[in-house]
Amino acid sequence: MDHWVEVTVELYGIARLRAGVAEVTVRARTVADMLGAVERTFPALTGLVQPSGKLAPQYLLSLDGQEFESDLKRHLNEGERLLLLGADVGG
Repeated sequence: MDHWVEVTVELYGIARLRAGVAEVTVRARTVADMLGAVERTFPALTGLVQPSGKLAPQYLLSLDGQEFESDLKRHLNEGERLLLLGADVGG
């Protein structure tokens, strides 16, 4: 499964403030691709992925609002929704 799909990323907290939008649709194969596309679209969000290849600790990523995702190599499926939240949301 190495094909590009279209996914929607909902932005919350600091991610929404920095991007200036509530959501964006990008094409990606993996979670890492998706994060890279978001960084390219919104330069203010550069740094979502640490040099170690992990999500920056100030962010959380949720798949369809059901479970948190930390595997940036996970392949995405057409139409999935990912929620990018500041780690301090609700705190």
